Amino acid sequence: MNIDLRKYIINNFKDDNVDDIEKSINMSIDSKEEDPLIGMGVLFELAWVNSTKELKDEILSNIKKGITSNV
Repeated sequence: MNIDLRKYIINNFKDDNVDDIEKSINMSIDSKEEDPLIGMGVLFELAWVNSTKELKDEILSNIKKGITSNV
């Protein structure tokens, strides 16, 4: 069986509102589990491809801050 994980994850969120998506993101982060990272990666990909250059720069800056503060 060949499953397209991107499509599967996107399909799971397609009927969710913004609050539901935020709750899922926060629950994934709070769980400290690695399994949700696949879904988080898909959500990040969607955010990234739908972002302006300015927003991408802000995201990258925030990632760098997070990396630096967690070393």
